[in-house]
Amino acid sequence: MANRAAEPATACQTVRVEIAIEIVALVAVVAAGAALGRRTGVPAPLLLVVVGIAASYLPFVPRVELTPEVVLVGFLPPLLYSAAIKTSLVDFSQHRRSIGTLSVGLVAFTAIGVGLVAYWLLGSLADADGQERLPLWAAFALGAVVAPPDAVAATAIAKRIGLPRRLVTILEGESLLNDATALVCLRTAIAAAVTAPTVLHVSTDFLRAAGGGVLVGLIVAVLLAKVRKRFTDPVLDTTLSLTAPFIAYVAAENHYVHASGVLAVVVTGLLLGHKSPVIQSAASRISERTNWRTIQFLLENAVFLLIGLQTRWILDDLAESPLSAMTIAVTTIGVFLTVVLLRPIWMFPVVYLSRRMLGRSSSGPVSVPALVVLSWAGMRGVVTLAAVFVLPENTPHRELLVFIALAVTAGTLLLQGSTLPWLVRRVGLPGPDPAEDALQEAAVLQGAHKAAEEELDRLVTSDEPEEVVTLLRQRGEARALAAWERLGRPESEYETPSEAYRRLRTAMLQKEREYILKVRDEGLVADEVLQRAQIALDIEESILDRAEADDVGGQSEDLRVPPPPGGECEHLVAAPMVLSPNTPEGCEECLADGTTWVHLRLCLDCGHVGCCDSSPMRHSSAHFQETKHPVMRSFEPGENWRWCYVDEKLG
Repeated sequence: MANRAAEPATACQTVRVEIAIEIVALVAVVAAGAALGRRTGVPAPLLLVVVGIAASYLPFVPRVELTPEVVLVGFLPPLLYSAAIKTSLVDFSQHRRSIGTLSVGLVAFTAIGVGLVAYWLLGSLADADGQERLPLWAAFALGAVVAPPDAVAATAIAKRIGLPRRLVTILEGESLLNDATALVCLRTAIAAAVTAPTVLHVSTDFLRAAGGGVLVGLIVAVLLAKVRKRFTDPVLDTTLSLTAPFIAYVAAENHYVHASGVLAVVVTGLLLGHKSPVIQSAASRISERTNWRTIQFLLENAVFLLIGLQTRWILDDLAESPLSAMTIAVTTIGVFLTVVLLRPIWMFPVVYLSRRMLGRSSSGPVSVPALVVLSWAGMRGVVTLAAVFVLPENTPHRELLVFIALAVTAGTLLLQGSTLPWLVRRVGLPGPDPAEDALQEAAVLQGAHKAAEEELDRLVTSDEPEEVVTLLRQRGEARALAAWERLGRPESEYETPSEAYRRLRTAMLQKEREYILKVRDEGLVADEVLQRAQIALDIEESILDRAEADDVGGQSEDLRVPPPPGGECEHLVAAPMVLSPNTPEGCEECLADGTTWVHLRLCLDCGHVGCCDSSPMRHSSAHFQETKHPVMRSFEPGENWRWCYVDEKLG
């Protein structure tokens, strides 16, 4: 009896060990694939899909199936939430027209277009094979499945190749919202298998899902904000943050509300991310950011590996299909081409018509090169592969529909994802300008330091020690000066004061840590006391590492101007991209005389800041007449052009 009782326990233990090994192997492959992608320059999503496809044919790799529940409840909410809390609500609002036309209009257009093509192709080919035709509702369900671009793939690749921030914002906004539209379309198509839905029913269902999702997201965000405002412990606050996407999703998707959980998660994440500087402490924000970065890294890379791991068993199921190989190939290729082509077919006319009918958007027009890149950035992902399994088991030719979803997902990732960097270079679309970023960062820090000094002047009394007030002023000033130092260095051949401070302070921290470890090993001080001292050193070192990481990223190197094609202006070639301004708060003469300016210009020889020719005093041009310094740069946020007075050329 004892032996018999032990057998099930041993078997159960073996299963648990196998599951643990599989999870560890999955994480290890994800980490190795991501590291290899960074080393080789190949986007991790593409690399992991290929690795997954190859691994699915290895005999020791178990069959892995992505169920809708695992993806739509386990993967999708945290992935959307982690992206939403980092998305600027201001930028999202500025691009709402573009995001809306893509996340709603394009998804519906793609679902209908793919549905019609699949119904026509598979219907006629199935008749030739003597097989059952594909029902119209199933064809539209397939269209809804392959309609939404992925929430992870597009932005992961877009940021990696350095797309302009405006396009990244549009892609992020589209991918955050389009899943809701696609899932509503899918639900409507499946419902049509039982009863033919009317236009009123479809419209009501969509409005209920969308409106309900937004309302639930607002309510959840408000409630969580009130609760989190009372949490000062970073551990408790981060714990609540990790539950937020699931709270929003479940609240929206429950039987009584029946709204879009995807929209609820996105709205919750956007609002909580926007309000985080107000409702969270600095320690809580750092803790939340670190934890969500780790979770997002694991989930989004695991998703692409799991997509590839589906390949073998989906192909095995397809082998049992009664349809001929020709029918399968033609239908799959036809649907894939339709998915790829419908995006530009929609985008170019819609952008043109929206400009004619509604005028230019507040964020400005989207250029033709930008539209070309946006129309090619339509990679599908895990939602497509998960949604196809929502189809009822008795759906005619279900095994082919599942294979088509896999082919579209893998095909767009490999084709569009691998060629997107080439396309960006081909159309000459510039990425974010590091010099302009550094200029704006320095200006913001300078303004913040000025506001802080004004507050210090208001608060300080004669009771505070003078050395404390001096130290406070120096700390704020040092942060602002460090930003301007990067701008003022035309070459990376000498060490700035901030870099010298970081080098020397790092060496000092190392010695401090060695002393603490020596005390620890001697057992002279309580371990709890030593841990607090170690944490203090770690916090300071992490700040130094953060500054050094920015420099290692190439920002300071890229602040030097590259020679323009042909070298048509020697002054523009010789001038630096930016220079530390003498008066970053405004025009030097206007500040002295009490006059006003319209726009500011920065002399790239001496750092003089003057007002433009549209300003009443025109101090920038007057400065050139006086000094003959040839090149000036716009000193306005978002502008990175330079002008040569001598050759009258723009660079």
